[in-house]
Amino acid sequence: MTAHAASGGSSRADRALALARETFDIEAAAVLGLKTRVGEGFAQTVERILAIEGRVVVMGMGKSGHVGRKIAATLASTGTPALFVHPAEASHGDLGMVTPTDLVLMISNSGESQEMAAILPVLKRLGSALVAMTSNADSTMARYADLWIDTGVAKEACPLNLAPTASTTAQLAMGDALAVALLDARGFRTEDFARSHPGGALGRKLLTHVSDVMRSGDAVPRVAPTASFSELMREMSAKGLGATAVVGSDNTVLGIFTDGDLRRLVEQGVDLRAKTAQDVMRAGPYTMGADALAVDAADLMEAKRITSVLVVDAQGALCGALNSNDLMRAKVI
Repeated sequence: MTAHAASGGSSRADRALALARETFDIEAAAVLGLKTRVGEGFAQTVERILAIEGRVVVMGMGKSGHVGRKIAATLASTGTPALFVHPAEASHGDLGMVTPTDLVLMISNSGESQEMAAILPVLKRLGSALVAMTSNADSTMARYADLWIDTGVAKEACPLNLAPTASTTAQLAMGDALAVALLDARGFRTEDFARSHPGGALGRKLLTHVSDVMRSGDAVPRVAPTASFSELMREMSAKGLGATAVVGSDNTVLGIFTDGDLRRLVEQGVDLRAKTAQDVMRAGPYTMGADALAVDAADLMEAKRITSVLVVDAQGALCGALNSNDLMRAKVI
């Protein structure tokens, strides 16, 4: 590589880094600028959304449309029913998705989107509440709307001041602000979030109960306190839990014997042939209720350095068991 080529590459890298930093500065300023201008229109929009019987229908063209899809998804996942309707498709039948009980959130930097302007009169006659999220209070969209939210920016991060960059960042931030204000007003909780994300890690942790993953019925290893040591070992081997419960005649849990207990007894040189289950069990084992969260069982195992837990009912009777492998298969850990 010649010195000239190397110099050219370095110059391009410096230019790229400088533009990246400038983009961050411009977009950060755009978002912070919203902080000083957000006001009555935003607050009233929150109240209108809380009052509607229908959904929030988000609309936007081009880059604003992409932002709109994200805003609709965020609203829906945080307790506010929402969907995205493409303005161009709305003119060809999709407007049937909108009802008078809905609130339409229209997103456009200029507020002069032709596709949006074409359906504004129809939306107005339909009776849906209209909110315009634009940079211009005098735009066509803002004039038709019941409420206006200012998302104007001083300039785009694009060096040509053309490509939607800072403006779409501002729209996205305003959408997030709406979602946060709404979820707070609704008293939205972690458990509510988990219910709308059952396939995610959080959903599994907050929605999976011990009863969902535990072994039950004949799959639960158990022996009487008078069982011989050989009977105890056969039950452990057959059920594959790595432990067995020792239960009384009423099925109440008296103790537990685990693979770890076996190793410790062998290391101590104990003659196990004449021992009974009661002789070798550990009394007072850790137990959980079937309605407890599976993640709590995982936390208990980690805290106590154990690999299995017995599950009991309100009377202390054995009703299930699980080990760390069961929790891993359920992707709780």
